[in-house]
Amino acid sequence: MTSANFPVPQLPEAQEKLLAMSRWVDAGNPELSTEAIALIRLIKLSEESGEVAAAYIGAIGANPRKGVTNGMDKVLDELLDVAVTALGAYEHLQDHSGESLTALLSKIIAVADRAAAFQGQSAR
Repeated sequence: MTSANFPVPQLPEAQEKLLAMSRWVDAGNPELSTEAIALIRLIKLSEESGEVAAAYIGAIGANPRKGVTNGMDKVLDELLDVAVTALGAYEHLQDHSGESLTALLSKIIAVADRAAAFQGQSAR
């Protein structure tokens, strides 16, 4: 997905939808404590990561019994599922503050700046 397909002005709408999904997941587990829901969300993140690995195995045909079962598009889609799941967990842990995407952008900039400093250059 390029910036041409996903303009930055859609960021507020995406954050609203992410927040709504996170609240919906929490509401679907009314009998569980906040801590239990958090744990389930973190376990779900591991499960989604496993789906990335399975998709990659299928994309490169690493299972000789199955061969190639999908393309790299499936791997990319699963990677985005991991990101959405992580952002939903972030929202839960931050009491649905609606700040996960802003925090993600800040994190990307901070990591890029650290990497650039390590390389002795500016990331911007």
